[in-house]
Amino acid sequence: MIVRRQRVGDWASAVWPHLVLLLAAALMLGPFLWIAAAAFRTQISLMMGEVLFTPTLSNLHELLFSSTSNYARSFANSLVVATLTTLLVLISALASAYALVRLEAPPLLTKLILVWALVFQMIPPITLVGAWFALFRALGLDNTYTGLVLAHVALNLPLALWILIGYVRDLPVELDEAARIDGASVPVILVRIVLPLVRPGLLAAGVLVFIFSWNEFPVALNLTSERTATVPVSIASFAQEYVIQHTGMAAASLLSIVPALAFLILAQRTIIRGLTAGAVK
Repeated sequence: MIVRRQRVGDWASAVWPHLVLLLAAALMLGPFLWIAAAAFRTQISLMMGEVLFTPTLSNLHELLFSSTSNYARSFANSLVVATLTTLLVLISALASAYALVRLEAPPLLTKLILVWALVFQMIPPITLVGAWFALFRALGLDNTYTGLVLAHVALNLPLALWILIGYVRDLPVELDEAARIDGASVPVILVRIVLPLVRPGLLAAGVLVFIFSWNEFPVALNLTSERTATVPVSIASFAQEYVIQHTGMAAASLLSIVPALAFLILAQRTIIRGLTAGAVK
């Protein structure tokens, strides 16, 4: 009897964690599955709450091929903005991390910069939109890719700096000294020695920056026009004053996750290794 109770207790202790994980997964995936199903339904079917429905591709077809839809342009705009933002952030973050760690910056200055980067990361982006809008309008950069990319670089640079500074700090100083003895300059050391060794951290930071830039909404809403609007702004346009195109919005949302999902699937292990190995001690 005691052995049976012990087996039941062991079985329960082994099953409960899996049940909790399944419940958490259901709570996380439930809204996504509802949106994915709505993307293949008609507006009438969705509003009537039909459980069984006939799937249709009309929403995706209208979204991508209709002459009145700007989603394809917005998708291309997001690709351009997120890609440029990621490249500029990684270059700036790697150079900044190397300068703070290797070029004998005062310790107090390094700590102040890192603290300020952390504080800036916690500031809501919407509080900066007004100043950026006035600045870019004065410079002629309003409603342009350049203005939005610069804003996204400012928003995502602190995160990449915190990730990469741990990697650069863990590199042996002897590598730099040996390269200097051979006559290598700082840019050469940065490109040929530091860059290959911190590649996992660069990939992890790059994927996060790309996703954050791709999903950013309030800044893009205020700094873009119809011609330069990104995907989140395009999705929001389905909600008008008198009508909300729920199925069209669901189809646009479903397509918007493709780039980020592809990055995460292809580089999942590298991202996890990059975030953990580059942790600041």
